[in-house]
Amino acid sequence: MNGKGTKVLIAILVILILLAGGVMAYKITKDRKNQTQEVSNGNQEENVLTAEIKKEKKVQIFQGDSRPIAVMIDNHNGAWPQAGLNQAYMVYEIIVEGGETRLMALFKGVTVDKIGPVRSSRHYFLDYAMENDAIYAHFGWSPQAKSDISKYSINNINGITESSSTFWRVKDKYAPHNAVTSTEALLKVAKAKGYKTTSNKKSVLNYTTDDVKLEDGQSATTITIPHSSLQTVKYEYDSTNKVYKRYARKKAQTDWDTGNAITTKNIIITFCDNYTLNDDENKGRQGLKNIGTFDGYYITNGKAIKIKCIKEDRNIQTKYQDLEGNEIKVNDGNTWVQICPKNANVQIEGIEETTGVNNIDNSTNNL
Repeated sequence: MNGKGTKVLIAILVILILLAGGVMAYKITKDRKNQTQEVSNGNQEENVLTAEIKKEKKVQIFQGDSRPIAVMIDNHNGAWPQAGLNQAYMVYEIIVEGGETRLMALFKGVTVDKIGPVRSSRHYFLDYAMENDAIYAHFGWSPQAKSDISKYSINNINGITESSSTFWRVKDKYAPHNAVTSTEALLKVAKAKGYKTTSNKKSVLNYTTDDVKLEDGQSATTITIPHSSLQTVKYEYDSTNKVYKRYARKKAQTDWDTGNAITTKNIIITFCDNYTLNDDENKGRQGLKNIGTFDGYYITNGKAIKIKCIKEDRNIQTKYQDLEGNEIKVNDGNTWVQICPKNANVQIEGIEETTGVNNIDNSTNNL
C-alpha cells in the first residue's frame, strides 16, 4: 500500500473511532437521563404517597358530620357495671344529690347496641349537652331540668314518654337501675321528632393526631378524685396501652357485657363549687357554679399540666387553656371530664390540691 492509501485508511479509522465514541457518549448520556428521570419520577411518587398519607391522617375520635348523642348514665353502685362508656368520645361526671355522681356519655358516628343504665336529667348537665350540640337522652328529669329543657328548646328524648322499643328494662338489674337504650333506637326517635341528625359544630376539645406527651408536666400515674365522702374516683395509668383504668369505691369499673376495664386516654379535671338547691321538694338536689374561669388539670400519657377552664355562658363551649392562655392540644382518644367540688382533695401521684386552687372568677349559675 502506497503512502496515499495509508493516509486514507488512517483517516477512515479515525472517523470510525470518532463515530463509535459519539455513539457511546450518546448512549451513556441517554442512560443517565433515563436514570435521572426514573429517580425524579420515584421521588415524585414518594412525595405524592407521603402527601396522601399526611392527608389521610385524621383525628379518629371525632370526625364526620353526625350529630352527637348525649345519654345520662346511672353511677349508683346498683347500676354497675354500665354499658357503652368505652364507646363514648366524652364522658362528664358531676355530683348529684346524696353525694352520688351521675355521668353523661356522648356518642358520635358509632353504633352502640346497649347504653345504660339510663337515668334522669339534672339541669347543669344540659350546659355540656348544649356546648356539644347533642341530642339529649334521659329517663325522667328534675323540675329544674324539665324547665331548662323547655327554656333552651333542647332536642331531648325522655324515657318516661317513649315506648319500650326506645328504652327497655333488663332483668339482671333492679329498677330504677335497669333501663337501657341504643344509638340506633335513639336516632330513630330523633328522626321521627324532626331533630337534625348532622352537625358542623367544631369539637369542644382541640384534638390532634400528634402524640401529646406533656413533657414539662408533672408525673400523673395515679389520680384520686373525691367528689364526696361517698364517691371517690381513681385512675391508674396503664403504660403499655397508654390509657387510664378507672376505679370507683375501690372497685375496678368494667363494661357490662364484655367485662373489659373502663379506660380513657385523656382526663380533664375542673374545680368549681356545687351547692344544695333551696327547692320545694327539699331532696338535696345540687346546683353548679360553672360559669366563669376555673382551675383544672389536663392529664394524658402519664403526665399532668395545670389548665384554665373558661365557660362564658351555659350554651357556649368551654375553653381549655394552658397557663399562658393557649388552647391545649388533646390526644386523639376518649376523654373523661371530672367536674368536682372546688374543695375536693384531689391527689395526683403525691401532688395534693386541698383547695382545688383558687377560682379567678366566682360568677355563678343562678339556677
